[in-house]
Amino acid sequence: MDETAAPVPAVLPQPRRLTTRPGTWRLRPEATLFATSDSRADAGPGPAGGPAAADDATAGPARTARRLLGTATGYPLPPGGQDADIQLRLDPAFDAPSSESYRLDVSPERAVITAGGPAGLVHGVQTLRQLLPTDIFRPAVVRGVPWEAPCVEIEDSPRFAWRGAHLDVSRHFLPADAVRRFVDLLALHKLNVLHLHLTDDQGWRFPSDAYPRLCDVGSWRRGTAVGWRGGDGLEETPHGGFYTKAELVDLVAYAADLGVTVMPEIEFPGHTQAVLAAYPEFGNGTGPYEVRTTWGIATQVLNLQPDTLEFCRTVLGEVMDIFPSPYIHVGGDEVPKDEWRASPLVQDRKRELGLADEDQLQHWFTSQLNAFLVAAGRRMVGWDEILEGGEPPEGCVVMSWRGIKGGIQAAKAGRDVVMCPYRPVYLDYYQSDRADEPLAIGGGNTLEDICAFEPVPDELGADAATRVLGSQVQLWSEYLPDRAAYDYMAFPRTTALADVLWHGGPDAAARLALIAGHLPRLDALGVNYRPLQGPLPWQQGGSGRRRRPPTD
Repeated sequence: MDETAAPVPAVLPQPRRLTTRPGTWRLRPEATLFATSDSRADAGPGPAGGPAAADDATAGPARTARRLLGTATGYPLPPGGQDADIQLRLDPAFDAPSSESYRLDVSPERAVITAGGPAGLVHGVQTLRQLLPTDIFRPAVVRGVPWEAPCVEIEDSPRFAWRGAHLDVSRHFLPADAVRRFVDLLALHKLNVLHLHLTDDQGWRFPSDAYPRLCDVGSWRRGTAVGWRGGDGLEETPHGGFYTKAELVDLVAYAADLGVTVMPEIEFPGHTQAVLAAYPEFGNGTGPYEVRTTWGIATQVLNLQPDTLEFCRTVLGEVMDIFPSPYIHVGGDEVPKDEWRASPLVQDRKRELGLADEDQLQHWFTSQLNAFLVAAGRRMVGWDEILEGGEPPEGCVVMSWRGIKGGIQAAKAGRDVVMCPYRPVYLDYYQSDRADEPLAIGGGNTLEDICAFEPVPDELGADAATRVLGSQVQLWSEYLPDRAAYDYMAFPRTTALADVLWHGGPDAAARLALIAGHLPRLDALGVNYRPLQGPLPWQQGGSGRRRRPPTD
């Protein structure tokens, strides 16, 4: 037996504890897989559980293992017994701080993954995958590769329960298969929440039986702004699309197998121009309305009449029928109040409710949505504007995006917080000050910025700090017209945040070095990531519609 410890490739996110052992383990064509559960544990992924998987809580992890380890090897990994080459052991008595924790024991004979929950087993499979040659990430069978992994013992747990990525499919629509691919990439990095931004001024993507014009009218726009802030005019090519119920149900199930919860976002009461184009009666009489063709903040918002509130509740009910996530995001950001101030009906509503101003009106509206979701057994999530006009609704989760101030306020008020300040985790910002970077919304959030990010502000004491559930990247898509653009802005910055949220630690330089070793995996997966040295020629903005303006 070889007594020399084999080199260990970069594993990202970094494990909590990794001990090398002599020798290697080889995955062979005749390898079998054994999955066992001592109880029918809850198979839900995410920060607070989620949808139950199959009756056997190891069914999802087993499917995932066969797909992730069998695609490139061509090995079927049929069921085996107690001496199987790969073993997934779900043990409710597993002593670990999280249901996402796992232990991976790789010996010359076999690889054994033990966890207290199905998500932990899936994370263990992802780590085992990274220990194998990089060709394991290729999409077709690769011949002639010795599928060997170093012998190690790994004990691993996440630092934060909420490790996510926001994906805006409203400004530019992504088909369902591209969203599933994005879920694959999140799961590779042990991210466990996909925040799916389904509606905005520029397009409505959620299928509603009760309000079919939301898709018939609201899902497409007649054209799209060209250049920074539309400075190059309008390309009058219709753009749009929406998901079927079947596509969304499949996405939820697909993500659950990978340990990812899909949290939907339906924007109310602002960012609703697509709604008003379909149902103008929910507006403030300032039409005609159309699905917005430009970017920025629309001044047209929902009115606050009973029928409009019932519309919101009905749509959220339909959303909950498809998405079993314990969290439902209702937006709440960037709501201009001009229409409310000018509307006699809204002003009558304000007086009737005894409210002092329009901020309190929005707080009342948001509280109505919160009460509806709580009654349905869910928790409301909103952007940090929901802190304005009154105490944040009981049980809500605040996403602190305009910096960290809102998150600090919410945590001190006893509310859970997702820290996602626009500096540094908004990925629609430029990645460097190079003139050849492709068009972005502005600013600058570098890979180094994210490597050094600390989600828990120093201002929070020990008790309030426990209210920080975690963080996530934001991919707003005004300037992301296709999948390649999403890839370029997302990676490897998302890789960096994944390591911050799972492993933590202040050593940004070490994190950067590990990311460099991780990039060949993204190459094998066909990800159009930004190289560390800068954009490749075909990724650059050039002098056309994707050019970076001289000042932004």
